[in-house]
Amino acid sequence: MHKSHILAFDQGTTSSRSIVFDDKGVLRSVAQQEFHQSFPNAGWVEHNAQEIWTTQLETARECIKRAKIGPRDIAAIGITNQRETTVIWERATGRPIAPAIVWQDRRTASIMDKLRATGVEKTVNEVTGLLLDPYFSASKMAWILDHVPNARARAAKGELAAGTIDSWLLWKLTGGRAHMTDVTNASRTSLLDLKTLQWSPEMLSIFNVPAEILATVVSSDSEFGVSDPALFGSEIPIRSIIGDQQAALFGQLCLDKGMSKNTYGTGCFMLMQTGTQPAMSKNRLLTTVAWRMGNQPAHYALEGSVFVGGSAVQWLRDGLGIIRKSSDVNQLAESVPDSGGVFVVPAFAGLGAPTWDPRARGCILGLTRGSTAAHIARATLEGIAHQVADILEAMTSDAGAPVGILRVDGGASASDLLMQTQANFLNAAVERPKVTETTAQGAAFMAGIASGMWKNISELSKSRTVDRVFKPKISDDQRLSQRANWKRALARAGDWAQDESKGATS
Repeated sequence: MHKSHILAFDQGTTSSRSIVFDDKGVLRSVAQQEFHQSFPNAGWVEHNAQEIWTTQLETARECIKRAKIGPRDIAAIGITNQRETTVIWERATGRPIAPAIVWQDRRTASIMDKLRATGVEKTVNEVTGLLLDPYFSASKMAWILDHVPNARARAAKGELAAGTIDSWLLWKLTGGRAHMTDVTNASRTSLLDLKTLQWSPEMLSIFNVPAEILATVVSSDSEFGVSDPALFGSEIPIRSIIGDQQAALFGQLCLDKGMSKNTYGTGCFMLMQTGTQPAMSKNRLLTTVAWRMGNQPAHYALEGSVFVGGSAVQWLRDGLGIIRKSSDVNQLAESVPDSGGVFVVPAFAGLGAPTWDPRARGCILGLTRGSTAAHIARATLEGIAHQVADILEAMTSDAGAPVGILRVDGGASASDLLMQTQANFLNAAVERPKVTETTAQGAAFMAGIASGMWKNISELSKSRTVDRVFKPKISDDQRLSQRANWKRALARAGDWAQDESKGATS
């Protein structure tokens, strides 16, 4: 029987999605479920890991049904996932011992301050390519072990397993038979040595994480086992795991050094492919593994992360109630010619690259009696675009060359207003593909190649088609003025919050 489909798991920060692609790389079906977001204390963000698994499984089953295929038509499963979010569970039962701590969570900011005071940040950066920030997984693992009774003792006995969401999904998908992670997800923990691509004993010591709880690190296209036959009716090979932003880079076919993409999801994530040697940033960007296939050399990337992107629009919907659904933001923002001098800094979870201020908080500046909901909506979209422009400026400086075209994807990239604003602030072309599901597409492409459904990535290049290219439409003076005022607003949002490490987990 010809296995002519790939099932991609796309487990995100606010929803679980499954997508089926056929052997031409064409999207055949999609299923999606949102899940609960928990904010038990200021600066804390938690997920129910069991709910993540349940919603992911349900969407996979629904997606197979909608594609009108069976499990025996599926050559492989590819997994892509929200990164850094951390789960610790019991090996015997598969039950989490605490809520998952989400990548946006800021509770370990004081731990990072204490580590920074010891002078280890330079070593951490040289070994892992990362900075000392609550964003990454290591301090989240340590926090759970320190705050759940007997957790460290149980970890020492081998009773517990820890991992990012990919490892959690793989464990559940294989019925507890596989505890593995790929190099891309491992590179986001602060525990991986970028050169050896294995866990660093020095980092394990610095962050106080026991090696016994960690997954085995392998290439992104490895044989990760097979799904439990009870889940879909028969076994399906699992042939790729890759972090969501690296998957989007791969799905956008940024295969040559210097090619860049930005994903507009819950946050915004820009990656530039830098080849087979790690490129260390001088502008507080991250060095990360882009992917590794088989025994070939790994590819690396520079990355800048905006913690609050599309979730700022969700805040307009859920927090302020000025729109009924997220897509309404475009019509509201377009009802005014500009933001009327209003600036929104959506630093609800601190600021990522290149500022790295975990204690920054959101603010609205420039309000007058003439300011309206429409001005705030437009300023929110502009705030997203400004943050991305900050990253591109740092990335261009590191690369020593301008980025002529930025490939974009993610839900918010559907907004023509946001994409045009982005091109204006970047002074560069913004290219949006017709299929913006590039995160799932990247995982599917990798699983398809690994399973032999496609010979190589060049075979898939014809499946990528461009929807629209946005080119800058404002003058240099207008852009420079907007960017200067944004910098002023950014400074006012900085270093606002107090210590958020205290409190009890929900």
